Amino acid sequence: MHSLKLFISTLMIFILLFALTPYCCLAEDTLYVWSDSSKTVEDITKVDSELVTQNNEYNSNNSSDTDIGTVKQVSSELSSGNSLNLESGSAILIEQTTGQILYSHNIHEKLRPASVTKVMSILLIMESIDSGKISLKDSIPCSENAASMGGSQIWLDPRETLTVDEMLKAICVSSANDCVVAMAEYIAGSEDAFVEMMNKRAKELGMNDTCFKNCHGLDEDGHVTSSYDISLMSRELLNNHPSITKYTTIWTDSLRDGKSQLSNTNKLIRNYKGATGLKTGSTGLALYNLSASATRDNLSLIAVIMKAPSTKIRFDEAAKLLDYGFNNFSFVNFEKKDTVIKTLNVNKGVSSTVDAIVEKDSGALISKGKESNVEKVINLDENLFAPIKKGQKLGEISFNLDGKTLSSVNIVANENIDKINFGNMVKFIVYDWINLLR
Repeated sequence: MHSLKLFISTLMIFILLFALTPYCCLAEDTLYVWSDSSKTVEDITKVDSELVTQNNEYNSNNSSDTDIGTVKQVSSELSSGNSLNLESGSAILIEQTTGQILYSHNIHEKLRPASVTKVMSILLIMESIDSGKISLKDSIPCSENAASMGGSQIWLDPRETLTVDEMLKAICVSSANDCVVAMAEYIAGSEDAFVEMMNKRAKELGMNDTCFKNCHGLDEDGHVTSSYDISLMSRELLNNHPSITKYTTIWTDSLRDGKSQLSNTNKLIRNYKGATGLKTGSTGLALYNLSASATRDNLSLIAVIMKAPSTKIRFDEAAKLLDYGFNNFSFVNFEKKDTVIKTLNVNKGVSSTVDAIVEKDSGALISKGKESNVEKVINLDENLFAPIKKGQKLGEISFNLDGKTLSSVNIVANENIDKINFGNMVKFIVYDWINLLR
């Protein structure tokens, strides 16, 4: 028994000396290339080149660990000059996830938004819910001021209350001015204070063409925005508060135990495949406005129409913009956050391996029909030495099309791996001895 213990101790000493001896070698990079197609790609078109530029901007901005969709707005314009011959005064089409502009026509012209104003009001309501300031079950009183609103309304009575859930339904479906004012007063104390919140949030979103004078959108001098700015706040609402589509996709419903009927002012909800919202607006001065959103086959689009000459034209032209997007572009998800790319060996670590995982979601917008030409390239350091920190970059994956990088994402370590030292080696020997004597 003593001879066995002596042998084991001697062996452990040699292991310890070997572990503490530095290696005289350099880490090497290993390159993997997967191509989804061996076809010869076509010449790069102007649109493809600009998509590559915008996708790179999007991926460089998307540096957090949050899901894609929380990046800053990309403002390069792919199609302008009203090539679709729209009759509306202003129009824009963007891809919702990245914010890339796919079509533009007078997108910075300052115009009256009418009830599309309520997109910002709804955004602030949703942010108040998410922050815990209010809840969907809260009872909202109606002031004399709220009850006096003209235009679209559900005829609130100062003696009644509705829940936040019911108020949102009335605002999103029937564009109720009385309800949005009641919500503004409940959240901020007064409509004026709420409008200050609206303008502050607009500046934070980069809505530089916007000045809100009220929370409902009835005509008021100086109350203006642009189709570009509407796309910004629409995108913020849909990306960060997707539950809003529970309300914006309602076609018909009721309140007050069925006594008040609601019918959606956005006719695309019923007539356009994949429609998810978002908000209509019209007055005698503003004419006909619409922020229309839809999702098909993993591609989400937002089309904004302003100053259309008729309600039919605003819906027709919004549908035309959405059709243009769905017919010409695809959004491709490449890798999901935390996907294990490979299990790598670790030299001189308390653990001999570490999983190399994808740091964040990765995807890109590309011209339709070129999905199979995307090439995936993995550049990975396989000669690793402890210590390794969780989240430490171990390599990178890039996704290329026609010789240009569409998207890139880091490959990182999924855990900490400490370096073997005298202390943890002694601990290892002690644990080994204990197991031996059992």
